Amino acid sequence: MGVRQRLTESWRTSLQVRVIGSILAASAAVVLILGLAMVSIVAQRLVDAKLSIATSEIDRARAIVEQQVSATDTSNSTQVRINSARAALTNRGTGGAADSVAVFEPVLVVADNGNILATSPEAYRIPDRLRAFVSQGQISYQYSTIDRADGSIYKALIIGTPTESDIPGLQLYLVLPLENEEATLALMRGLLSFGGVVLIVLLVGIAWLLTQQVTAPVRSASRIAQRFAAGHLRERMRIDGEDEMARLAISFNAMAESLSKQIHQLEEYGNLQRQFTSDVSHELRTPLTTVRMAADMIADRADELDPYTRRAAELMVRELDRFESLLADLLEISRHDAGVADLSEERIDLRTCVAAAWQQVKHLADELGVDVTFDQPADPVTVVGDARRIERILRNLLANAVDHSEGRPVMVRVATGDDVVAVTVTDHGVGLKPGQEALVFNRFWRADPSRVRHSGGTGLGLAISHEDAVLHGGALEAVGEVGVGSCFRLTLPFTPGTTWNGESPLPLAIDPGDPEPDQPVSPAAAAQPGPGVPAPPTIIDEEGERS
Repeated sequence: MGVRQRLTESWRTSLQVRVIGSILAASAAVVLILGLAMVSIVAQRLVDAKLSIATSEIDRARAIVEQQVSATDTSNSTQVRINSARAALTNRGTGGAADSVAVFEPVLVVADNGNILATSPEAYRIPDRLRAFVSQGQISYQYSTIDRADGSIYKALIIGTPTESDIPGLQLYLVLPLENEEATLALMRGLLSFGGVVLIVLLVGIAWLLTQQVTAPVRSASRIAQRFAAGHLRERMRIDGEDEMARLAISFNAMAESLSKQIHQLEEYGNLQRQFTSDVSHELRTPLTTVRMAADMIADRADELDPYTRRAAELMVRELDRFESLLADLLEISRHDAGVADLSEERIDLRTCVAAAWQQVKHLADELGVDVTFDQPADPVTVVGDARRIERILRNLLANAVDHSEGRPVMVRVATGDDVVAVTVTDHGVGLKPGQEALVFNRFWRADPSRVRHSGGTGLGLAISHEDAVLHGGALEAVGEVGVGSCFRLTLPFTPGTTWNGESPLPLAIDPGDPEPDQPVSPAAAAQPGPGVPAPPTIIDEEGERS
């Protein structure tokens, strides 16, 4: 991760970074604006002072030049006369020669119609624009860059004035260097920059110390909340003082204590409930076995009973079968709740599980006149898993589809992906209402309580199937539409516990292209396993009961 990404992440996730960054940006902007304003004001004051000096000196210098030019012999050349005037201006002054030289450098120029006839010192260049204003009889000034004889360059204020003498076109210029003012401004900029940096650093440090007092307890509360959510129910915040953070810690600890008590109560209640279900289920097996033996003896002599007693015996045997199924499902769901359900892993052909599940549901499909078609690969679909649990999932899905198909066809598809295998069971029956896709896996949940179950289910089949799918590291999902049908999809990794990207090779949708009742397909023919697939085995569960 680059520096920019790290800064962006810190800005997004850290309150302290945002506060310090905001203070840094605001203080830097304020210091920059104040610094520029102060430098501008000081620079303007220095320039005004320099211009005031130049204005006062130009009048004095003009008088000296005019006096010296009048005193010189007119027979001398113009260059000699202006050199003499410049020398007099340099050596005389109100404050002495030393002060005059230190303040300005005099330049005399003789011009005629814009053409320079003579200068003193010789070859000294005065800006043409400034000479044009002075030639019009105006006292003018200009800031310009001057080249010294030694090749160095410096900035200066040049002020010029015309003179009244017998030398036509004589102009006087005073060149006032701005080196001292530039040095003063440079020093001021340096001091302001250094002071601004120091001020910003101090402000950021102070902001960090102040925000640390606020964010440190917040970070501590966040860490404690995360550990509390992870199951460390004894975690509490430290209480220091009586300020807002202390009151926050007191409230947080009170909430944590209340939640901890409620979680312990729920855990105890859940454990008692699971233990009760397991104990009752186990305790019921002995009297149920006794009743089963008595019912079997009565059923064996049904021919000797009168019709009413025979009918009562048949009802008793049927309800005993349902009771045994319910008891077996309760024992299985209690194993999942207790976390002791495990897998008897082996390499199996998934098509064998499909065929075995169909053989157990075929009689129900024949009874209700439901056509079941199969679309599965011709080659073996080898997975590692618990054959008994996978077959139970498929049996429950097939029985549920046939039971709710309203006599319409049921379609079973098997497909493989890169890491998973999927089985979909689709019917065109009553379907599901919106929001019932997750409720179908709840225990004892029924979409229509008044509807008769042809399969005699216990209401735990889909709940157990969902737990079995999760135990394999897979998923069991459902989708449906009222009056259109429903589709259940089982997705299993090739090896239990293997992570996969959540994509399934089969869509979770009701295919409108499935066969309709006027396009029957023989369930027996469709259920035949492919070449080399063994006949469906008889599965015996842990309790010795036939599954």
